Amino acid sequence: MNIAACLDDVPHPGEFVREEIEAREWSQRDLAYILGVPEQAVGLILSGKRGISPEMAKALGKAFDVSADYFANLQQAFEMSNARAPDPAVERRARLQSAYPIREMIKRGWLTDTNIGLLEQQVMRFFCANDLDAVPHLAHAAKKADYSETSPVQLAWLFRVRQIAAEMPTAGYSASKLRALVTDLPRYMRDPEEIRHIPRLLSECGVRFVVVETLPKANIDGVCFWLDNKSPVVGMTVRHDRIDNFWFVLRHELEHVLNGDGRGELDGGQVDVDLEASGSRDDLPPAEKKANEAAQDACVPADEMESFYIRKYPYIAEKDVVGFAGRVGRHPGIVVGQLQRRMNRYDWLARHKVKIRQFLIGASVVDGWGSVAPVSL
Repeated sequence: MNIAACLDDVPHPGEFVREEIEAREWSQRDLAYILGVPEQAVGLILSGKRGISPEMAKALGKAFDVSADYFANLQQAFEMSNARAPDPAVERRARLQSAYPIREMIKRGWLTDTNIGLLEQQVMRFFCANDLDAVPHLAHAAKKADYSETSPVQLAWLFRVRQIAAEMPTAGYSASKLRALVTDLPRYMRDPEEIRHIPRLLSECGVRFVVVETLPKANIDGVCFWLDNKSPVVGMTVRHDRIDNFWFVLRHELEHVLNGDGRGELDGGQVDVDLEASGSRDDLPPAEKKANEAAQDACVPADEMESFYIRKYPYIAEKDVVGFAGRVGRHPGIVVGQLQRRMNRYDWLARHKVKIRQFLIGASVVDGWGSVAPVSL
């Protein structure tokens, strides 16, 4: 008995049962007797009005001395051949979701939940592509080993920052103004509320500053890239919402701007991940090492920190930290953050690392935490 029929024209398994009983010169009533079922039940199978259940497949296997899988496979092949073709949108949605967190992007208001054709067009516009195959990562959706260093979820966040930044009005970029601002940053590091001035000050220097809540599993701190040779962008997630992390990440990204890192590159803007954790790594690219050193020195001048640490470690009292912070003109939480990293004790005096996101929300262009930045799609 050959069951290798084309799935487009598979007969009902009842036809195979009829062939078997005819080969044995059995009647329909004989088979019903052998199976111990009403004759009507056999008649429904032979007429194609009822399928073969797993229990019936086992019974027929015993009756005809063949594997039960034979009849089970016949039934499955018949059902598959008669199943309706799936909506073509299923495969297209799977392709998008395999590469990017489409559902999360819809939830965040970055995309609109609509039919697949319009959704694909939105994805192309979001990633500044004229063709779906030109959207980064889509071509390798099933081969994650082929991804570049920036993951798809990180890239989606990066392009959202780019999308928002492109519509922000700002002054022309001035490296001299930014350098002056960077020198003056310590005056804003004493009080968390002073952070509210930073977005405006950066805008006056021609730097577009955007705060976009991170996506799940993106693990992003910030990014620096250029819309063009005269338009630097700094994006941050403020995912840790701590004063020490904010200043470290911001100064790190501003160093990239000052050094022109990524300038002139079409996709220049490798997102920065776990900056504080990677600060002491030896395998970082020179540009990252330089940015980390600048960030550490901005948070607490290196020579001052070294002197304090040598004199006080391992018996560093809280009053010593507060006094030292006042002397160097920094909030105690910034000093605590630097000391925690040195001592690898991240619970030590952690209460000083106050939250700062509240001071950014009203002063920055923000996307996330229930708010969607207005952009033209």
